[in-house]
Amino acid sequence: MSGGFMPEVIVVGGGPTGLMLAAELRLHDVHVVVLERRSEPTRQSRGQGLHVRSVEIMDQRGLLDRFRAVGEEFQVGGLFGGITKPWPDLLDTAHPYGLAVPQPVTERLLNEYAIEAGVEIRRGHEVVGVGQDENGVTADLADGTRLRARYLVGCDGARSTARKQVGVGFPGEPARVETLLGEMGLTADQEEIDAVVAEVGRTQLRFGVAPLGDGMYRVVVPAEGVSEERTAEPTLADFQERLRAVGGTDFGAHSPRWLSRFGDATRQAERYRVGRVLLAGDAAHIHPPTGGQGLNLGVQDAFNLGWKLAAAVQGWAPDGLLDSYHDERYPVGARVLDNTRAQMTLLGAEPGAVALRGLFRELMDFEEVNRYVTGMVTAVDVRYDFGDGHDLLGRRLRDARLGRGRLYELMHGGRGLLIDRTGRLSVKGWDDRVDHVVDTRDTGDTGDTGGAGDAGDAGDAGDAGDAGGAGDAGDVGELSVPAVLLRPDGHVAWVGADQKDLVGPLSRWFGAAAG
Repeated sequence: MSGGFMPEVIVVGGGPTGLMLAAELRLHDVHVVVLERRSEPTRQSRGQGLHVRSVEIMDQRGLLDRFRAVGEEFQVGGLFGGITKPWPDLLDTAHPYGLAVPQPVTERLLNEYAIEAGVEIRRGHEVVGVGQDENGVTADLADGTRLRARYLVGCDGARSTARKQVGVGFPGEPARVETLLGEMGLTADQEEIDAVVAEVGRTQLRFGVAPLGDGMYRVVVPAEGVSEERTAEPTLADFQERLRAVGGTDFGAHSPRWLSRFGDATRQAERYRVGRVLLAGDAAHIHPPTGGQGLNLGVQDAFNLGWKLAAAVQGWAPDGLLDSYHDERYPVGARVLDNTRAQMTLLGAEPGAVALRGLFRELMDFEEVNRYVTGMVTAVDVRYDFGDGHDLLGRRLRDARLGRGRLYELMHGGRGLLIDRTGRLSVKGWDDRVDHVVDTRDTGDTGDTGGAGDAGDAGDAGDAGDAGGAGDAGDVGELSVPAVLLRPDGHVAWVGADQKDLVGPLSRWFGAAAG
């Protein structure tokens, strides 16, 4: 491995973040190798599904049908601090639902997608050292071999070797509470289980027992204190003891499939990039799993980074493009850390937390509050700072109906996209990086019906139709702005109608014109 073929990018870590990133790089013909220390895919299902923005991402890459085939749609508004409300009206998306998909299934689907794209995945390869110079990066492996590449991305989790090797600080708060999570058989009948869960759930929100079928259950129970050895897996006896202490019964727990623990530690890498080494997913940020945001946040990191890193490898990246990964994703990660801190407070059993939870539950009866919280947790409200301009600038664009089909169907290749309803614009000089779709149908005025809470927010993008729909083509509204330039990650880089105004954003995001 120390000689011969040299990949252009090494991705350390073969979880959802690393696999999504590797596949994104392959869309741009970047030679990428994924190094994963585990010999086999994980059986643990900590991440339980895809939120709205991740559902959109899968649609934008042609993967949504695969996930819908194995996932169950859900619509739960709020999703915040143990408080659930009806799904809010007018959420800014044509995909108003999440998908319940166990993490091993998500990894399997992304693994298949990455392999189809041409990614080389090497399992049982643990990276123990990372070094870099002005020409590239070196990864030292536990077996004594060495691999060289132009860039390396650490997607290797909370204890990231890549992050430690390049000296990036990981400030934050250590765990104060810990929770046991696992899958196991229970001999108790369902009536008893439901009664205990209902009674305990009145005061203890970190307790739950969910049936998985065939007598197996997903069990969540508070641990006693915080383990000094976080890497040590809990035992079945630990679960039985805590179930009896919290719920008065261990439900006849037996035959565990897997057992784990997690805490509420909250940390964020000081920098997401150091030279030729970048960080994504849990290597860049960790937080409590409240709201189910962790897996989604990592996949969305990868979606932001992939095309930018490919541009750097291929030599057309404009100045600052690769640095914009940190500039854009660090604030998003920090916001998730803050909202999970707030949720952990709401989950508390002490009187103050109970009172606060009651007040927050009342506030979420207001549609605007419910929509705000749901948009935050599902990441549909993310807006990057691209400067002053149109209301859509910096936002991801919801799906829309075009003459050639749906907008998201045109984004499968991971290129920039100009949707031109004027018929007068051009991407000449950038057409090797940006697709140009002329859509001059008389679509009429969709007016203010598509707002993300307020009609001006994203109304010009069109109406999502039936808010209860599953996001198929029948639920997609029209695009009413004259023209819009989208980055490969679906965020709006420009809205307008004048060719002279378009040139600046093309250069800013896609480099110098060719020829």
